[in-house]
Amino acid sequence: RSAPRDPRPPAPAALLPAPRLHRLPALAPPRLRPRIVPPLPHPPPPQPSPPRFLPQKNDALPFVPTLDAPDCVSPGRFSLQRGDGDQFMSLGCRHGLVLVFNKPKNQILVWDPVTGEQHRLVVPPGVAAHAERTTINGAVLRARAAGDEAQHFQVVLAVADNDDEQHHRALACVYSSETGAWGDLVSTQLPSDVLMSDAPTLVSTDKPAVLVGDSLYWKLAGNMDGILEFDLEKQSLAVIRVPVHILEEGQYMFLIMRAEGGGLGLLIQTDCSIQLWKMKTDCDGVASWGLGRTIELDKLLSLNSDETDMLIPGLEEENNVVLVWTDHIVFMVQLESMEFKKLSGTYPLSHYHPFRSVYAAGI
Repeated sequence: RSAPRDPRPPAPAALLPAPRLHRLPALAPPRLRPRIVPPLPHPPPPQPSPPRFLPQKNDALPFVPTLDAPDCVSPGRFSLQRGDGDQFMSLGCRHGLVLVFNKPKNQILVWDPVTGEQHRLVVPPGVAAHAERTTINGAVLRARAAGDEAQHFQVVLAVADNDDEQHHRALACVYSSETGAWGDLVSTQLPSDVLMSDAPTLVSTDKPAVLVGDSLYWKLAGNMDGILEFDLEKQSLAVIRVPVHILEEGQYMFLIMRAEGGGLGLLIQTDCSIQLWKMKTDCDGVASWGLGRTIELDKLLSLNSDETDMLIPGLEEENNVVLVWTDHIVFMVQLESMEFKKLSGTYPLSHYHPFRSVYAAGI
């Protein structure tokens, strides 16, 4: 087996081809990203590759390469073929793995597109019981056992329990490839004072989970807008409230992200601008949200804001690179350096899950 993949952000390399980059003056230096080529038969030590984007669809999982020729790898090389009765929905990518929910077969698929390795897991009964009535979401990540050279993975599934109208709950369950089994079901009550209607609460599948520190975060939707946190160390769930003005102004277009400088953050879209928020904790342990920067994307990308609809269909969590969709064009924008790239070709409006893995470079 090849050397374990390092789940940390990749080592410095070229972010994007320099001639295609635009940068505003007096801004932070660029965060760096690598390039991708196919694996070789006898590879030297692996190096990290840049993200490729996996549209979230229910019939197949095609890849959209982000690099131009000659670095572009054929999308078909990494496409997951579906069998009879399969209905795939991507739940996200992390550490070189893709997590897929196959609802008709009540299966979770952990897939390594580079090696082709697949692990098919049966959804645990405590989660599957709610799959017919609501959405389930999940996350995959690498985890190394102490003193063990082999690198294992974990899968965390999250779902809302709306069976008891008086006591809505969120549930989570963890699978470990080290033990080959699902753990106990973890639950937490959803706060009743923020429920906005009789509609069910959902662990939204609109965007994948975000890993910040030792916790995974999902967006809650339906009859409440909030954030569901799963602490991987404590194996516990908690609900975090979003800034009050989001609910007051009806601005539900927010993304969970790693805040600049670390910690939990939010990206809130307002027309053609985005606001970056960060959760702060005072000396008494009381948490609150604070507004950081506002980025005018229409000016950065030289767009006509009067004629432009803009959406954020994806976010690459490791380097805070957002995808901006406008007029059937997709841009990648690195939020700290403010560098951006217009992706070649046109793309259907969808949810994109950035994928990052390793490759072997020739000598």
